[in-house]
Amino acid sequence: MKPPTLPATDAFFDLLLDAVCAVDADGRFVFASAAIEQILGYTPQELIGQRMIDLVVPEDRARTLARVNDIVGGAASPHFENRYRRKDGSYVDIMWSARWSEADQLRVAVARDVTERRRLDAMRAAMYAISEAANAASSLPVLFPLLHRIVNELLAAPGFAIALYDSNDDMILLPYHLDEHGAPGASSMTAADTLCGHVIKGGRALLLAPGPDAERLASLPPALHGAARRSAPCWLGVPLTSRKEGPIGAIIVKSPAAARQYGQVEQDLLQFVASQVGIAIERVRMQEQLQHMARHDALTGLPNRQLFLDRLDAALARAVRSAGGFALLYLDLDEFKQVNDRHGHAAGDTLLREVGQRLQGAVRDVDTVGRIGGDEFIVLLEGVDNAADAFLIAAKIEQVFGAPLTIGAFELKIGASIGLAMYPADGLRAAQLIERADIAMYRAKQQRGAARRLAQDTQGAHDKA
Repeated sequence: MKPPTLPATDAFFDLLLDAVCAVDADGRFVFASAAIEQILGYTPQELIGQRMIDLVVPEDRARTLARVNDIVGGAASPHFENRYRRKDGSYVDIMWSARWSEADQLRVAVARDVTERRRLDAMRAAMYAISEAANAASSLPVLFPLLHRIVNELLAAPGFAIALYDSNDDMILLPYHLDEHGAPGASSMTAADTLCGHVIKGGRALLLAPGPDAERLASLPPALHGAARRSAPCWLGVPLTSRKEGPIGAIIVKSPAAARQYGQVEQDLLQFVASQVGIAIERVRMQEQLQHMARHDALTGLPNRQLFLDRLDAALARAVRSAGGFALLYLDLDEFKQVNDRHGHAAGDTLLREVGQRLQGAVRDVDTVGRIGGDEFIVLLEGVDNAADAFLIAAKIEQVFGAPLTIGAFELKIGASIGLAMYPADGLRAAQLIERADIAMYRAKQQRGAARRLAQDTQGAHDKA
């Protein structure tokens, strides 16, 4: 079908950088200027007769058809943007200005390739979004899903992974990992003979596009051929670096073969994103470290007084709701001053760290061991609601303390005086319970020669207000 006479000749259209197209009432191309080949990769002759909507990417078809209906209804449509699939399978962003000719039953449109502008806009938006995510995220597990959402808007990445490299064990940790279908993936893998390890250790991006094995495997060493065959049809990985630590891991995006394929444009975008992600991970790690330092004892790594009190308040709230109970153990090391005096403060610090480790090993994961100052420790035993069970745990702690401790050339034996307070028998408030456990500890310390230096304060039950 020959289009109607247009206000210029084909030779004139050939001079334009923008493409001029005409589409009939059935949505098929009846005319396209020479510039269309630069935009879509098809010659004008190849486009004639093709349905316009078949070239639009699936995600944009519904709103494109809605705009077509508006144009046919008489509305002007300047500056409408959507995405088309080029002849080579890549995507192109196009801005259209179109009008409907009722007399000729044609949509006449001018198309401009705005892919580069959209790419720069997307990179700028991603940079801001990643910075905001890093400021808003309280931890890396909170940050990673935000990063996935940002990358997915850029690349359409149903599969996404943050890979962090542990050089000590040559392992790759995957704290956030979804496969190409959006399902949870592995949480760790060895670095050797893996695509992630190849990207991280090589410090270069790796793109595996759908195609014959010979093409996919050509750039890879033989040891990686098996991993490449098992990978998603479209797999792209770029290294992650930190300004302070250097290479720290990789970002991986994966997509099924039927979805959008990745190419050099997507690789460039992901490499730009990776540079911002490395900064974001570094920032959140620093925030996590500062938060940890503020709430943990610098010497032993145990919760400090403030964090312990927060957990004790939470235990009180749970006990009130469940009408249950819990126990507090207050510990003071015996003759700790003599250790410092005889062997030096470095030996005393080593002793305190060992005590913290032994205490944590003697209680359950749900319990909290804290250092509240000097050689004093406190243990919160969740759900232990009778004194007999609490004394059994305290006796277990004494047995653990009975094992000799070697510090340099010295072998030490260290004991502890342990005081017990029970909720609600010994008080209803945190300060009361700590005070009662402290009093009981001093009573235990005074019971010299006792078989077990344990005590429970039984004088606090009358004062719970």
